[in-house]
Amino acid sequence: MLSLWWWLTFGLGVALWVPMVAVVRLVTAPFDKGHYWAGYLFRKLPVVHQYINPLWTFRVSGTMPTNPRRPYIIVSNHESFVDILLISHLPFEMKWLSKVEMFKIPAVGWLMSMADDIRLSRGEISSATDAMNQCKDRLAKKVSVLIFAEGTRSTTGELGKFKNGAFRLAIETGCPILPIAVSGCHTALRPKDWRLGYSTAEVRVLEPIEVDGLTMRDVYMLRDKTRAAIAAEIEVLRAELAERALG
Repeated sequence: MLSLWWWLTFGLGVALWVPMVAVVRLVTAPFDKGHYWAGYLFRKLPVVHQYINPLWTFRVSGTMPTNPRRPYIIVSNHESFVDILLISHLPFEMKWLSKVEMFKIPAVGWLMSMADDIRLSRGEISSATDAMNQCKDRLAKKVSVLIFAEGTRSTTGELGKFKNGAFRLAIETGCPILPIAVSGCHTALRPKDWRLGYSTAEVRVLEPIEVDGLTMRDVYMLRDKTRAAIAAEIEVLRAELAERALG
């Protein structure tokens, strides 16, 4: 019953948010070329909706960027669809690199388009190239970009291999990597199951990784350094979450 309630109220929230985001995008369009504020409002939907969900407890930790308009390439692990809802609790806007199928969802896809999120068709080289160019466009407009470096959700909750795209983008643009670690979402909503589970989840912002002086020969080093930082923090988060559950 709680799962049905969550999906129903989330759908109603989406319906309410569509005209709100449309108005903000229209009003701010003359001076907000990166559509920062339309996207920012869109991300507040799961924040507001979270207040009526007794099954999940979300936390945000780490050192937040002092200037939300300094563009970062935000790199995260990906445990579950719920990661998206959790990461939306971070207090700054970012454009999401997302598979094109998400944009085809009624109302949700409209919100993503109005927020200026970035489409990616998997397996299509031309789409990947266009997506990276779109990322560069958002970064040039001083809006951060979020990339799940594993490329897809983990089916086991374990950290997978990182792809190179985010790190090539960082070196090409000179924008630093901002790693974030997510833990606890895997039990909130399992793959191919609409029913919610109990979850205490947390997203932690790590120290930025600067790319000044790096060249394309350093892509693998940058990728592995970022993955190692996220992997280590996931273990810390898991231990902390387990300790809280016991205490």
